[in-house]
Amino acid sequence: MHGSSPAAWTAVLLCLLGITIAGVALIPNPHWVWFTVGCVVTLASGVVGRVMSSAGLGADTPEHSQQSQH
Repeated sequence: MHGSSPAAWTAVLLCLLGITIAGVALIPNPHWVWFTVGCVVTLASGVVGRVMSSAGLGADTPEHSQQSQH
């Protein structure tokens, strides 16, 4: 099933954490260091998800799932 993997969950949670950090850093006065940290965490979540998926913690692709069923 698409996205039901440790890699996907980790990437999504890191992305949400980064967005939360960046959003809170803008309230009530912008704190640009924390905003930048939040943006870096958000962007790094995609890299972490891709690395975890490459390490075998991702969901199988549809092509692999169909081949294993036959």
